Amino acid sequence: MNSACILGCEGTRLSRSEKAFFREVRPWGFILFARNIVSADQTRALIADLREAIDDPGALIMVDQEGGRVQRLKPPLARRRPSAAAFGALYYRDAGLAQEAVWLNHRLMAHDLTTFGFDADCAPCLDLPQPGAHAVIGDRAFGAETECVVDLGRAAMAGLKAGGVAPIIKHIPGHGRAEADSHQALPTVDAPTAVLEASDFVPFRALNDAPMAMTAHVLYSSVDPGACATVSPPVIDTVIRGFIGFQGLLMSDDLSMRALGGTLAERTRAALAAGCDVVLHGNGALVGEPVRDLGAELEEVAKASPELTGRAAKRAAAARAAARRPEPFEPKAAEARLAELGLEGVMA
Repeated sequence: MNSACILGCEGTRLSRSEKAFFREVRPWGFILFARNIVSADQTRALIADLREAIDDPGALIMVDQEGGRVQRLKPPLARRRPSAAAFGALYYRDAGLAQEAVWLNHRLMAHDLTTFGFDADCAPCLDLPQPGAHAVIGDRAFGAETECVVDLGRAAMAGLKAGGVAPIIKHIPGHGRAEADSHQALPTVDAPTAVLEASDFVPFRALNDAPMAMTAHVLYSSVDPGACATVSPPVIDTVIRGFIGFQGLLMSDDLSMRALGGTLAERTRAALAAGCDVVLHGNGALVGEPVRDLGAELEEVAKASPELTGRAAKRAAAARAAARRPEPFEPKAAEARLAELGLEGVMA
Protein backbone atom coordinates (compact mmCIF):
# COMPACT_ATOMS: atom_id res chain seq x y z
CA MET A 1 0.00 0.00 0.00
CA ASN A 2 1.04 3.58 -0.62
CA SER A 3 0.96 6.40 1.89
CA ALA A 4 -1.38 9.31 1.17
CA CYS A 5 1.43 11.72 0.37
CA ILE A 6 3.52 13.12 -2.47
CA LEU A 7 7.08 13.91 -1.43
CA GLY A 8 10.14 15.64 -2.79
CA CYS A 9 13.78 14.75 -2.35
CA GLU A 10 16.80 16.79 -1.35
CA GLY A 11 19.23 16.74 -4.24
CA THR A 12 20.18 15.35 -7.62
CA ARG A 13 20.76 11.80 -6.35
CA LEU A 14 19.11 9.75 -3.64
CA SER A 15 21.20 9.12 -0.57
CA ARG A 16 21.19 5.72 1.07
CA SER A 17 19.09 7.09 3.91
CA GLU A 18 16.55 8.60 1.48
CA LYS A 19 16.19 5.28 -0.30
CA ALA A 20 15.55 3.53 3.00
CA PHE A 21 13.08 6.21 4.06
CA PHE A 22 11.08 6.06 0.83
CA ARG A 23 11.12 2.25 0.90
CA GLU A 24 9.52 2.33 4.35
CA VAL A 25 7.04 5.15 3.66
CA ARG A 26 6.05 4.27 0.07
CA PRO A 27 4.62 7.68 -0.90
CA TRP A 28 1.98 7.61 -3.62
CA GLY A 29 4.03 9.93 -5.84
CA PHE A 30 6.99 12.28 -6.03
CA ILE A 31 7.55 15.87 -7.11
CA LEU A 32 10.82 17.31 -8.38
CA PHE A 33 12.02 20.90 -8.29
CA ALA A 34 14.78 22.81 -10.06
CA ARG A 35 17.25 21.76 -7.35
CA ASN A 36 16.77 18.13 -8.43
CA ILE A 37 17.37 18.69 -12.16
CA VAL A 38 20.82 19.37 -13.64
CA SER A 39 21.18 17.12 -16.69
CA ALA A 40 19.21 14.71 -18.82
CA ASP A 41 20.92 11.51 -17.70
CA GLN A 42 20.93 12.59 -14.06
CA THR A 43 17.20 13.40 -14.13
CA ARG A 44 16.29 10.09 -15.75
CA ALA A 45 18.42 8.22 -13.22
CA LEU A 46 16.88 10.07 -10.27
CA ILE A 47 13.35 9.33 -11.47
CA ALA A 48 14.21 5.67 -11.99
CA ASP A 49 15.74 5.50 -8.51
CA LEU A 50 12.63 7.03 -6.92
CA ARG A 51 10.39 4.40 -8.48
CA GLU A 52 12.82 1.63 -7.63
CA ALA A 53 13.10 2.79 -4.02
CA ILE A 54 9.41 2.11 -3.43
CA ASP A 55 9.24 -0.83 -5.85
CA ASP A 56 6.46 0.89 -7.77
CA PRO A 57 7.10 1.42 -11.50
CA GLY A 58 3.75 3.19 -11.79
CA ALA A 59 4.46 5.87 -9.20
CA LEU A 60 3.61 9.28 -10.64
CA ILE A 61 6.54 11.70 -10.91
CA MET A 62 5.30 15.25 -11.21
CA VAL A 63 6.79 18.69 -11.76
CA ASP A 64 5.66 22.31 -12.10
CA GLN A 65 6.01 22.96 -15.83
CA GLU A 66 3.57 25.71 -16.73
CA GLY A 67 5.79 27.79 -19.01
CA GLY A 68 6.56 31.43 -18.34
CA ARG A 69 7.71 32.10 -14.77
CA VAL A 70 7.04 28.56 -13.57
CA GLN A 71 9.18 26.07 -15.45
CA ARG A 72 11.47 23.62 -13.64
CA LEU A 73 12.95 22.10 -16.80
CA LYS A 74 14.86 24.87 -18.56
CA PRO A 75 17.29 25.12 -21.47
CA PRO A 76 19.26 23.18 -22.50
CA LEU A 77 16.97 20.39 -21.24
CA ALA A 78 13.75 21.93 -22.53
CA ARG A 79 12.70 25.03 -24.40
CA ARG A 80 11.36 28.02 -22.51
CA ARG A 81 7.66 28.14 -23.19
CA PRO A 82 5.49 31.28 -23.26
CA SER A 83 3.35 32.24 -20.29
CA ALA A 84 -0.32 31.33 -20.24
CA ALA A 85 -1.18 35.02 -20.68
CA ALA A 86 0.56 35.08 -24.07
CA PHE A 87 -1.96 32.54 -25.35
CA GLY A 88 -4.76 34.50 -23.73
CA ALA A 89 -3.73 37.58 -25.71
CA LEU A 90 -4.06 35.58 -28.93
CA TYR A 91 -7.46 34.27 -27.78
CA TYR A 92 -8.96 37.75 -27.89
CA ARG A 93 -7.78 38.12 -31.51
CA ASP A 94 -8.64 34.60 -32.67
CA ALA A 95 -10.02 32.06 -30.20
CA GLY A 96 -9.57 29.10 -32.55
CA LEU A 97 -5.90 29.83 -33.22
CA ALA A 98 -5.28 30.30 -29.50
CA GLN A 99 -6.79 26.90 -28.68
CA GLU A 100 -4.66 25.28 -31.38
CA ALA A 101 -1.54 27.01 -30.04
CA VAL A 102 -2.24 25.98 -26.45
CA TRP A 103 -2.76 22.35 -27.48
CA LEU A 104 0.50 22.33 -29.45
CA ASN A 105 2.39 24.05 -26.63
CA HIS A 106 1.23 21.57 -24.01
CA ARG A 107 1.71 18.62 -26.32
CA LEU A 108 5.32 19.77 -26.73
CA MET A 109 5.70 20.19 -22.97
CA ALA A 110 4.41 16.66 -22.51
CA HIS A 111 6.96 15.47 -25.07
CA ASP A 112 9.71 17.17 -23.05
CA LEU A 113 8.49 15.71 -19.76
CA THR A 114 8.09 12.12 -20.90
CA THR A 115 11.59 12.22 -22.39
CA PHE A 116 12.91 12.39 -18.84
CA GLY A 117 10.36 10.10 -17.20
CA PHE A 118 7.83 12.58 -15.79
CA ASP A 119 4.20 11.61 -16.21
CA ALA A 120 2.25 14.35 -14.40
CA ASP A 121 2.36 18.13 -14.70
CA CYS A 122 1.10 20.63 -12.12
CA ALA A 123 -0.69 22.58 -14.84
CA PRO A 124 -2.74 24.28 -16.10
CA CYS A 125 -3.70 27.15 -13.82
CA LEU A 126 -7.43 27.79 -14.06
CA ASP A 127 -7.29 30.80 -11.76
CA LEU A 128 -9.20 33.90 -12.80
CA PRO A 129 -7.23 37.07 -11.90
CA GLN A 130 -9.18 40.01 -10.55
CA PRO A 131 -8.19 43.70 -10.32
CA GLY A 132 -6.10 44.37 -7.23
CA ALA A 133 -5.09 40.75 -6.76
CA HIS A 134 -1.53 39.77 -5.86
CA ALA A 135 0.76 39.18 -8.84
CA VAL A 136 1.62 35.62 -7.74
CA ILE A 137 -0.86 34.37 -10.38
CA GLY A 138 -0.72 37.21 -12.91
CA ASP A 139 0.50 35.98 -16.29
CA ARG A 140 0.29 32.36 -15.13
CA ALA A 141 -3.43 32.66 -15.90
CA PHE A 142 -4.79 32.47 -19.45
CA GLY A 143 -7.00 35.50 -18.92
CA ALA A 144 -9.47 37.32 -16.74
CA GLU A 145 -12.65 36.07 -18.43
CA THR A 146 -14.18 32.68 -17.75
CA GLU A 147 -14.72 31.71 -21.40
CA CYS A 148 -11.05 32.25 -22.23
CA VAL A 149 -9.80 30.29 -19.22
CA VAL A 150 -12.22 27.43 -19.86
CA ASP A 151 -11.41 27.11 -23.57
CA LEU A 152 -7.64 27.37 -23.17
CA GLY A 153 -7.58 25.29 -20.01
CA ARG A 154 -9.40 22.51 -21.85
CA ALA A 155 -6.89 22.71 -24.74
CA ALA A 156 -3.97 22.57 -22.29
CA MET A 157 -5.36 19.48 -20.57
CA ALA A 158 -5.96 17.78 -23.92
CA GLY A 159 -2.43 18.51 -25.12
CA LEU A 160 -0.87 17.08 -21.98
CA LYS A 161 -3.02 13.96 -22.03
CA ALA A 162 -2.30 13.35 -25.71
CA GLY A 163 1.37 13.36 -24.75
CA GLY A 164 0.91 10.80 -21.98
CA VAL A 165 1.09 13.30 -19.13
CA ALA A 166 -1.66 13.62 -16.51
CA PRO A 167 -2.68 17.26 -15.90
CA ILE A 168 -3.18 18.70 -12.42
CA ILE A 169 -5.50 21.72 -12.48
CA LYS A 170 -4.82 24.44 -9.93
CA HIS A 171 -5.49 26.16 -7.63
CA ILE A 172 -8.97 24.84 -6.89
CA PRO A 173 -11.40 26.53 -6.22
CA GLY A 174 -9.53 29.67 -7.39
CA HIS A 175 -6.51 31.76 -6.38
CA GLY A 176 -7.04 34.64 -8.79
CA ARG A 177 -8.81 36.97 -6.37
CA ALA A 178 -6.28 36.55 -3.53
CA GLU A 179 -4.52 39.72 -2.41
CA ALA A 180 -1.55 37.88 -0.87
CA ASP A 181 0.94 35.25 -1.99
CA SER A 182 0.08 32.03 -0.15
CA HIS A 183 3.78 31.13 -0.14
CA GLN A 184 4.22 34.01 2.29
CA ALA A 185 0.87 34.59 4.04
CA LEU A 186 -2.72 33.39 4.20
CA PRO A 187 -4.85 35.19 1.59
CA THR A 188 -8.44 35.96 2.54
CA VAL A 189 -11.15 36.38 -0.09
CA ASP A 190 -14.28 38.11 1.19
CA ALA A 191 -16.37 37.99 -2.01
CA PRO A 192 -19.87 36.55 -1.53
CA THR A 193 -20.33 32.92 -2.50
CA ALA A 194 -22.73 33.91 -5.29
CA VAL A 195 -20.02 36.09 -6.85
CA LEU A 196 -17.46 33.30 -6.63
CA GLU A 197 -19.89 30.80 -8.18
CA ALA A 198 -20.40 33.16 -11.12
CA SER A 199 -16.69 33.79 -11.68
CA ASP A 200 -13.76 32.16 -9.84
CA PHE A 201 -15.34 28.70 -9.55
CA VAL A 202 -16.57 28.57 -13.17
CA PRO A 203 -13.40 27.28 -14.90
CA PHE A 204 -12.99 24.49 -12.36
CA ARG A 205 -16.64 23.49 -12.72
CA ALA A 206 -16.34 23.44 -16.51
CA LEU A 207 -13.20 21.26 -16.36
CA ASN A 208 -14.24 19.10 -13.41
CA ASP A 209 -13.33 15.95 -15.31
CA ALA A 210 -9.61 16.61 -14.74
CA PRO A 211 -7.85 13.59 -13.21
CA MET A 212 -6.21 15.66 -10.44
CA ALA A 213 -6.52 19.05 -8.82
CA MET A 214 -4.36 21.01 -6.38
CA THR A 215 -5.99 23.07 -3.65
CA ALA A 216 -5.63 26.80 -3.04
CA HIS A 217 -4.25 27.86 0.32
CA VAL A 218 -6.90 30.61 0.32
CA LEU A 219 -9.55 31.41 2.93
CA TYR A 220 -13.00 32.09 1.46
CA SER A 221 -14.79 33.85 4.31
CA SER A 222 -18.29 33.41 2.85
CA VAL A 223 -17.83 29.61 2.83
CA ASP A 224 -15.61 29.01 5.86
CA PRO A 225 -14.36 32.02 7.86
CA GLY A 226 -12.11 29.82 9.97
CA ALA A 227 -9.92 27.84 7.56
CA CYS A 228 -8.38 28.00 4.11
CA ALA A 229 -9.61 25.65 1.39
CA THR A 230 -6.89 23.01 1.92
CA VAL A 231 -8.01 22.32 5.48
CA SER A 232 -11.68 23.28 5.22
CA PRO A 233 -14.35 20.54 5.10
CA PRO A 234 -17.03 23.04 3.98
CA VAL A 235 -14.92 24.26 1.05
CA ILE A 236 -14.00 20.75 -0.04
CA ASP A 237 -17.43 19.20 0.51
CA THR A 238 -19.70 22.07 -0.51
CA VAL A 239 -17.64 23.84 -3.14
CA ILE A 240 -15.04 21.49 -4.65
CA ARG A 241 -16.95 18.19 -4.50
CA GLY A 242 -20.36 19.86 -4.48
CA PHE A 243 -20.84 22.99 -6.62
CA ILE A 244 -17.77 22.39 -8.81
CA GLY A 245 -18.45 18.65 -9.00
CA PHE A 246 -14.80 17.61 -9.09
CA GLN A 247 -14.47 13.87 -8.41
CA GLY A 248 -10.82 13.32 -9.29
CA LEU A 249 -7.83 13.06 -6.97
CA LEU A 250 -7.55 16.12 -4.73
CA MET A 251 -4.06 17.00 -3.49
CA SER A 252 -2.96 19.80 -1.24
CA ASP A 253 -0.67 22.54 -2.43
CA ASP A 254 2.74 22.37 -0.77
CA LEU A 255 2.36 22.05 3.00
CA SER A 256 5.53 24.08 3.56
CA MET A 257 3.85 27.34 2.53
CA ARG A 258 3.30 30.06 5.15
CA ALA A 259 -0.44 30.30 4.48
CA LEU A 260 -0.85 27.26 6.72
CA GLY A 261 -0.42 27.27 10.48
CA GLY A 262 0.60 24.58 12.93
CA THR A 263 3.21 21.87 12.65
CA LEU A 264 3.64 19.89 9.46
CA ALA A 265 2.03 16.90 11.14
CA GLU A 266 -0.96 19.04 12.11
CA ARG A 267 -1.21 20.43 8.59
CA THR A 268 -1.09 16.91 7.15
CA ARG A 269 -3.81 15.58 9.41
CA ALA A 270 -6.00 18.66 8.88
CA ALA A 271 -5.79 18.50 5.09
CA LEU A 272 -6.62 14.79 4.97
CA ALA A 273 -9.42 15.17 7.52
CA ALA A 274 -10.90 18.01 5.47
CA GLY A 275 -11.14 15.82 2.39
CA CYS A 276 -7.85 15.99 0.49
CA ASP A 277 -6.98 12.55 -0.86
CA VAL A 278 -3.23 13.11 -0.60
CA VAL A 279 -0.94 15.81 0.75
CA LEU A 280 2.10 17.25 -0.97
CA HIS A 281 5.37 18.39 0.57
CA GLY A 282 8.60 18.90 -1.24
CA ASN A 283 9.70 22.50 -1.51
CA GLY A 284 11.58 23.02 1.75
CA ALA A 285 12.93 26.55 2.19
CA LEU A 286 11.30 29.46 0.39
CA VAL A 287 13.40 31.95 -1.54
CA GLY A 288 15.33 34.09 0.93
CA GLU A 289 14.75 31.72 3.86
CA PRO A 290 17.53 29.81 5.60
CA VAL A 291 17.76 26.21 4.46
CA ARG A 292 15.62 23.95 6.61
CA ASP A 293 16.05 20.27 7.35
CA LEU A 294 13.99 18.96 4.46
CA GLY A 295 14.54 15.35 5.43
CA ALA A 296 13.07 15.93 8.88
CA GLU A 297 10.10 17.76 7.37
CA LEU A 298 9.39 14.93 4.96
CA GLU A 299 9.53 12.42 7.81
CA GLU A 300 7.05 14.48 9.83
CA VAL A 301 4.59 14.58 6.93
CA ALA A 302 5.07 10.89 6.16
CA LYS A 303 4.45 9.81 9.76
CA ALA A 304 1.15 11.72 9.76
CA SER A 305 0.05 10.27 6.39
CA PRO A 306 -2.05 7.09 6.61
CA GLU A 307 -2.29 4.42 3.96
CA LEU A 308 -4.20 5.40 0.85
CA THR A 309 -7.47 3.47 1.02
CA GLY A 310 -11.15 3.61 0.08
CA ARG A 311 -12.43 6.29 -2.30
CA ALA A 312 -9.11 8.11 -2.18
CA ALA A 313 -7.32 4.98 -3.41
CA LYS A 314 -9.81 4.60 -6.27
CA ARG A 315 -9.29 8.22 -7.29
CA ALA A 316 -5.54 7.70 -7.10
CA ALA A 317 -5.75 4.69 -9.41
CA ALA A 318 -7.83 6.67 -11.92
CA ALA A 319 -5.31 9.51 -11.79
CA ARG A 320 -2.47 7.15 -12.63
CA ALA A 321 -4.43 5.78 -15.55
CA ALA A 322 -4.58 9.30 -17.03
CA ALA A 323 -0.82 9.08 -17.68
CA ARG A 324 -1.00 6.80 -20.69
CA ARG A 325 1.14 6.07 -23.74
CA PRO A 326 1.64 9.20 -25.90
CA GLU A 327 -0.21 9.49 -29.19
CA PRO A 328 1.83 9.83 -32.45
CA PHE A 329 3.33 13.31 -32.75
CA GLU A 330 5.75 15.37 -34.86
CA PRO A 331 7.55 17.82 -32.55
CA LYS A 332 9.30 19.70 -35.36
CA ALA A 333 6.02 20.38 -37.13
CA ALA A 334 4.46 21.59 -33.87
CA GLU A 335 7.39 23.91 -33.17
CA ALA A 336 7.14 25.29 -36.71
CA ARG A 337 3.43 25.97 -36.34
CA LEU A 338 3.93 27.77 -33.03
CA ALA A 339 6.66 29.85 -34.67
CA GLU A 340 4.17 30.90 -37.35
CA LEU A 341 1.88 32.08 -34.56
CA GLY A 342 4.70 33.88 -32.74
CA LEU A 343 4.45 31.56 -29.72
CA GLU A 344 7.38 29.22 -30.19
CA GLY A 345 9.57 28.02 -27.36
CA VAL A 346 13.17 29.23 -27.18
CA MET A 347 16.29 27.29 -26.33
CA ALA A 348 18.01 30.08 -24.41
